Amino acid sequence: MAMSFSPSTHLRSIYQQPKLNPPIPRLCSRGYDSSRASAFSWSSAANYVRLQDGARKFTAKLIVMKNLSANRTGVFRCATIEEIEAEKSMIEKDVKERMEKTIETVRTNFNSIRTGRANPAMLDRVEVDYYGTPVSLKSIAQISTPDSSSLLIQPYDKSSLKAIEKAIVNSDLGSTPNNDGEVIRLTLTQLTSERRKELSKVVAKQAEEGKVAIRNIRRDAIKAYDKLEKEKKLSEDNVKDLSGDLQKVTDEYMKKIDSIYKQKEKELMTV
Repeated sequence: MAMSFSPSTHLRSIYQQPKLNPPIPRLCSRGYDSSRASAFSWSSAANYVRLQDGARKFTAKLIVMKNLSANRTGVFRCATIEEIEAEKSMIEKDVKERMEKTIETVRTNFNSIRTGRANPAMLDRVEVDYYGTPVSLKSIAQISTPDSSSLLIQPYDKSSLKAIEKAIVNSDLGSTPNNDGEVIRLTLTQLTSERRKELSKVVAKQAEEGKVAIRNIRRDAIKAYDKLEKEKKLSEDNVKDLSGDLQKVTDEYMKKIDSIYKQKEKELMTV
């Protein structure tokens, strides 16, 4: 059936292809069937249109819908399982590497504290002013232990003997170096009971600092997991499971610190 229009208003835009930017007219009416539009007759007045299908009549208001999608563009991309697993692995790897470095730092600090026996590691933290540049003693000299109560320091450059002697005097070793022009001998005096207790407190403090560092590493990892959850890359259950695994790793490294602390404390208290 051909479409007939009332002469009151001419509607010529009903079947035009809508453009992106201009407002698009839409007909809001109950009972409208777009599949039978060619069989309907239309009439309009002002802001209303009348639709007639045989004996049935419908009246609806013509409203204008702005094209909102034209201004809302974007690209959405979901992370793949491989990418998520890679991020999780990177976090776990970073945690273990940092915790291992923390353990090594604690060990180094413990070794620099003298006990009853001579140990070259006691000089690990001694820095020498070598031609205006601070360098570690062990990098410019060979250190050995001729016996259980002395250290022998043989510099690669004999001109650095004075600087090495000065660095040892300024350190907290509590021993006077003997410079014979060729090597430096360092005889360790017996630790007093009072000195052992003081060093024990220093060791305990260093152990606690190591534990704080381990806890901070765990905190950083939890923040990284929470970030992945907010990005919808991990579910809440995933984060709980990963946090549980992380706590186990944290506890393991805490036990390592306790172990090396107890060992060092035992060395300090052994006469």
